[in-house]
Amino acid sequence: MCPFCYIGKRNFETALEQFADKESIEVEWKSFQLDPTISETATESHDEYLVKRKGMSLEQVKGMLENVTEMAKQAGLEYHFEQSVVVNSQKAHQLIQFAKTKNMGDEIEERLFKAFFTEGKNIADLVVLTRLGKEAGLDENELQHAFTDEQYKYKYRMAQDIQEAQNIGVRGVPFFVFDRKYAISGAQPPQAFAKTLAKSFTEWKAQNPEVKLEITEGQSCDIDGNCE
Repeated sequence: MCPFCYIGKRNFETALEQFADKESIEVEWKSFQLDPTISETATESHDEYLVKRKGMSLEQVKGMLENVTEMAKQAGLEYHFEQSVVVNSQKAHQLIQFAKTKNMGDEIEERLFKAFFTEGKNIADLVVLTRLGKEAGLDENELQHAFTDEQYKYKYRMAQDIQEAQNIGVRGVPFFVFDRKYAISGAQPPQAFAKTLAKSFTEWKAQNPEVKLEITEGQSCDIDGNCE
């Protein structure tokens, strides 16, 4: 629900796409709730929520959102804050945690961002979340585990992520950590991500050199039972 997170995600992806060793990079998205007190039922507009939350005037909020919308446009994103449904994001995070067990965390992150900022969908509604999960490629029957019998496991994983963030000093998002050594805070431009990617990967590679064995070939059997 943080507009800068979607922008940061896109800027990071732009940098990663141009990174020569991108196939060696593993990305894991973490849960972080900015305001866990929000109701699961929409009671106010996005403008009204920000006026109350930030103590700003309506005019100031509208100006701020216009600037963020333009910033998103520069990253290739389309924001419609007037359609945003301000609801608690816990169930959406449960879906993210479930998707991560299927190695589909990135797909569901992208789908949820678009649903909230562009399409104005209710990300606390189980019918909506199930549909979004299916669209991202998750199995409909398995999806129910994220919200029913196994929900506490995914709530716990969400809480673990939030605690981990607090332990390393994260107080706001987006926040990107590289190899537990470097971090980028905020929706910075692709160049900033590219620089940190290169630096952290170069150091990681030096500490984890590729093992290349000189092999003398002979008769053997492989794991499929083929013998030569």
